[in-house]
Amino acid sequence: MSIDPQHAEGANRLHWDEVAPVHLKSYGIEGLLAGVSRIDGIQQRELYPVAGKDLIHLQCHIGTDTLSLALDGARVTGVDFSGASLAIARELAGKMRILAEFIEANVLDLMPRVTRKYDIVYTSKGVLCWIRDIEKWAETIAFLLKDGGVFYIFESHPLSCIFDDTQAGAPRVKYAYFHRDEPLHFDDEHPDYSDSSYVPVNKTYEWIWTLADVVGALLRHGLRIELLNEHHRAFHPALPGMVETSDGWWELPGYEGMIPFSFSLRARKAG
Repeated sequence: MSIDPQHAEGANRLHWDEVAPVHLKSYGIEGLLAGVSRIDGIQQRELYPVAGKDLIHLQCHIGTDTLSLALDGARVTGVDFSGASLAIARELAGKMRILAEFIEANVLDLMPRVTRKYDIVYTSKGVLCWIRDIEKWAETIAFLLKDGGVFYIFESHPLSCIFDDTQAGAPRVKYAYFHRDEPLHFDDEHPDYSDSSYVPVNKTYEWIWTLADVVGALLRHGLRIELLNEHHRAFHPALPGMVETSDGWWELPGYEGMIPFSFSLRARKAG
């Protein structure tokens, strides 16, 4: 049976509204509230400096990275479709005395809502699987950028998403790598990625996009790829049995350096 994309996105919105207060407790934001940016070293090397730049953060959730980018000098706008997430983001901004704008909107519906242009469009860590239309996504990014502006993404590598994430041991292929119009429906009792003690009530629908899907869409909408890197470590325990490294990344014992768990991409709009 075909799944209505609006139904899928509505279910996803309920999920993110539900987990927003869970993540406020589990994200470890004490450092952020004390003025310490959460942006990791890879992203800083590949994107920075951001100081003095107008930056829009797509799918910003509760705003921890948005406000980190503000701490590092950017003038920030955050976008998310979860009202509960943005309520927390605004509360954090107030506590930190940071001027930040937040827009409640689906990224794919953003163009009629925004008239200004940005130096940087940023999105990061667990975002692409919630996008049902990669072409509209890339068109929106191009629309938001000033001529010569930069788009940056740090994300799970799509190859790492083919493995069964419920069984420990040797990685076992469970999901297709290539995109399908029908989203995957995750309706099991899988715990939240940030708080393993919490099992969300509202289940999710997710779309798979290959690296070629992402790169191709950006190219077709006028962006020039400047950087594309694949990384052998994950930013969260993507598979059972992964262990945290001393610098906060995650690796799968016995498979170190063998599987790409994340990628980063920087592209520029011609101008």
